[in-house]
Amino acid sequence: MVLKKRKRIAIGKMTMEKEYPKITFEQAIDLVVSAKSAEGLRPRTLKDYRKDWGYFVKWLEQTYEIETVDELTPQIFRDYINYLKYDAKKYEGHKFIKEEQGLGLADTTINIRLRVYKAMFNHLEREGLIAFNPMESVRLIKQDIDLTNCFTDEEVKELFKQPEKRDYVGFRDYVAMTLLLDCGLRANELLSLRVADIDFQTRFITLKAEVNKNRKPRIVPMSGHSVKLLIQLMGENKKHFTTDRIFLSQWGEPLGQNHFNKRLKFYAEKAGIKGKKVTAHVYRHTWAKNMTLNGCDSFTLQKMGGWNDIRTMRRYIQMDTEDLRKTHDSFSPVMNLLNKKK
Repeated sequence: MVLKKRKRIAIGKMTMEKEYPKITFEQAIDLVVSAKSAEGLRPRTLKDYRKDWGYFVKWLEQTYEIETVDELTPQIFRDYINYLKYDAKKYEGHKFIKEEQGLGLADTTINIRLRVYKAMFNHLEREGLIAFNPMESVRLIKQDIDLTNCFTDEEVKELFKQPEKRDYVGFRDYVAMTLLLDCGLRANELLSLRVADIDFQTRFITLKAEVNKNRKPRIVPMSGHSVKLLIQLMGENKKHFTTDRIFLSQWGEPLGQNHFNKRLKFYAEKAGIKGKKVTAHVYRHTWAKNMTLNGCDSFTLQKMGGWNDIRTMRRYIQMDTEDLRKTHDSFSPVMNLLNKKK
C-alpha cells in the first residue's frame, strides 16, 4: 500500500495516539445501516447496502484470508473490480434466471456497488472507527455514453400495438406505457399512483415526496389522451377491487416493479426490438429526448422530470446521429440563410 508521505506520517501519528477497534465485516454493515437508518435512508436503500456488501464479502472469503475491515486495501478493491468486470457470472443466484448469461457485469452495476462501499467507509472514517479509508483512492469506472437507450419513433409505434387492450392486463399495461411516455415518470412513481394523486380538471399528477427519488414533491402535467385512459382504468378497477391504487395485478394486488419491467420487455420482444435493455427507464429517456426535440426548454424539462442537477438530465437526452442531422438541417445558418429557395 503506497501513501503520500504527509498522509502516511499523519496516519502513523493517529495510530499511536488512538487504538482502533477490530471491526468484522458483519459489524461494519450493521454499524453503517444503523447510522443510515437514523439519517432517514429508505428501507430499500438499506436493503441494497446489505446486498451489495454481501456480494463483496462472499468474494473476499473465497479469495483472501481476511477477517476485519482494517485489513482491506485499495488493491483488494481493485482486484474485486477486475473480477466483476471480467469473471463474475451475470445474474448468479437469481431466483428466476437459471441459464448461463455470460461473464462480466455492466460498468453501471459495478459503479453502483462501488458507491455503496465508498459511502460505508466514508462513514466509518467520519466516526473514527478506522485509521485509513481503503476506498478513498479507488475511482469509479469511466462509462461511455449510450446513444441507443431510447426508442425510435417506429419502435414506439410498434410497442403500442402489442398490448391486448380487450383484456384487463393488456389495457392496464397500455395505460402505464402511455403515462411513461407522456409524463416521463419513474417506475416506482408510476406504480405508486393513487386516485387522489390525479387532478382531472387541471390534468396534473401530484407525486408525493415519499415516492420521489430526491424526496421532493412535484407535479407533472399530462395530456388529455392520458386522462381518458386513466378514467377508463379506474372504472375497471372500481368494478372489481376496493383499493385506491391505480396500477394493480389481475388479482387486485399492487403491481411490482420487477413484474412490470418484465411486461415491458415482453412487448418489446413481440415488437421485434433487439439490442436494447427494455425497462421503464428507457421510456423516461425517450420522453426526455422527444420533449427536447419538440422544443421543450431545459429548465421546464428538469422541473417536470424531477432532476436536482441539470447535468444528470443531460444524460437522458443524448441524441443519435439521425437526430443530430435533422436538428442541424433545421437550424443551420447555411440552410436557413444561404440555401433558401426563392
